[in-house]
Order: sequence, then C-alpha cells, then structure tokens
Amino acid sequence: MSAYRGRFAPSPSGPLHFGSLVAALASWLVARAAGGEWLVRIEDVDRARTLDGASGRIIATLRAFGLEPDGPIVRQSERSDLYEAALTRLRDSGVAYACACSRADLVAVGGIHPPTCVRRWEPGVAGAWRVRVGATSIGFDDRVFGHTRQDLRRDVGDFVVQRVGGDPAYQLAVVVDDAEQGITDVVRGADLLDSTPRQILLRRFLGLSGTTWMHVPLVLDAQGRKLSKSEGGRAIDDADPLPALREALAFLGQTIPARGTVSRILDAAVRAFDLQRITPHRHAHAAMQKD
Repeated sequence: MSAYRGRFAPSPSGPLHFGSLVAALASWLVARAAGGEWLVRIEDVDRARTLDGASGRIIATLRAFGLEPDGPIVRQSERSDLYEAALTRLRDSGVAYACACSRADLVAVGGIHPPTCVRRWEPGVAGAWRVRVGATSIGFDDRVFGHTRQDLRRDVGDFVVQRVGGDPAYQLAVVVDDAEQGITDVVRGADLLDSTPRQILLRRFLGLSGTTWMHVPLVLDAQGRKLSKSEGGRAIDDADPLPALREALAFLGQTIPARGTVSRILDAAVRAFDLQRITPHRHAHAAMQKD
C-alpha cells in the first residue's frame, strides 16, 4: 500500500456539479502530488437520497475529467457487515445506546441531544442508536483551515450512528470505510469540517488509527449559499470538460496551463501544485451559475 492514500466519496443523489468537481479535483491533486493513491467510494448508504443511475453518471463524469481511481470503486450499500460489526463493538463497550427521541422531541432542547434521552426508549420500540459524547472537547489541525476545536456535548450532543430502520448513519459509515480502505489523508469540502470531531471520537472508540484532515473551501452561489444538488447546482458537461476543469483549478488557486488536453492539463497541474494557494476563503464561482 502507498504511504499516501486518499479518496473521493460522493453521494449518488444527482449528477456531479461544479462544487463536487472542486472537491474531487482537490483530493486527486493532493494524492498525485504526494505520489500516492486515490480511490473512489460511492456513499449510497442513505437509500432515500440515492437516485437510480446517479452513481454511474458520477463515475463517467470523473473519467471524462481524467480522474481515474487507483483501485476498484466500492459502494457503501455492499458493506453492511462492516458497519454492523462496528456498531456491535460500540454497543458492547457501552458507548452506544438505543434512543427513541425524534427531531421534534429535541426541539425543546435546541435540537442537540442531551446526555439523557428526552423520550424514554422501551424494548421493542423502533429507535436509533446514539453514541455518548460525554464531556469531550476535540481539536485537530486542518491543512487549510488550521486548528479547530469543538465541544461535542455543547455543540453536537449524543449523535446517531444507526438510524431508525437499521441503516448506518454517515458518521459511522465514513469512519469504518476510511479505516478499512487504509485512507491516510481525508480531503473533502469544508461543509464537513464540523463532522470531523465526531469522526475522530468514533475512531478512538473503535481503536482505529488517525488520519490527516484537509477541507477545501465551498463553492457558493450568488446568494452565498453552498452550491449543491439539493439547491439546483447545475451538472457539468462531460462532453466539454476543459472549461470546468480550468475553472476548478482557478478556484483552488492553482496555475492553469494555457492550452492542452485534459490529461496534459492535469499533468501540468500536478507538477505545479501548491497547497498554500488553497485558502480558507475564496470568492463564489459566479460563472458556473449562469443559465
């Protein structure tokens, strides 16, 4: 296994949009500049948000932009045994507990689950499983955003690791996946920055090794909102990838070759890659918002 192993893990809730391309390109560039491996994982554990055919389209788009993974593409929907084994360890160690609290129940406490449930769970009643965070404050160093610290009890509360119905929650699935795939460096969008302390805590509870964290700035629309599938982010053009590829490199502050094919531009971008040019605050990408 390479000393560096990174990944891009999209959810198949729609086609790849420009914001996701920026995250994919950043993770690919960092891996290639480090001489490491880059993997793709389809995060389809949330079946309600998974659209038929979306994962195939995402993979095709990545390939159109020259972003080829260094191993088989894995899907969370095929890894349920791994998540169940991790949940069993959390249950057996006493840090995970059954919970019948709904979001409506938590409104009165600001939406943050306290150390004690606000609705009593009884055996036989459908519920979720949560992890006790305790009086825990977790800090970490991010390669772009610097040092970040979060008080989990105050800011997050006891969080869900298995949903009602049995599906693993994102926080558990991503930790298990990254550990099983040997991911050494996580590069992803800054919208997941505040998820990192929870994932660090789960790694500790499961006895897993740590990783390096890097979060890239988000692409925003003209109103300052995150460009995402749920907010109508436009799909990028697989048939003409060069304009979006150049725009993504520009957003990441990287040198843009004057001309060339996708492969030549990527090769040049790897040779010229400068991590220091990726800064926490960048301007919204307006060009990709035009109809």
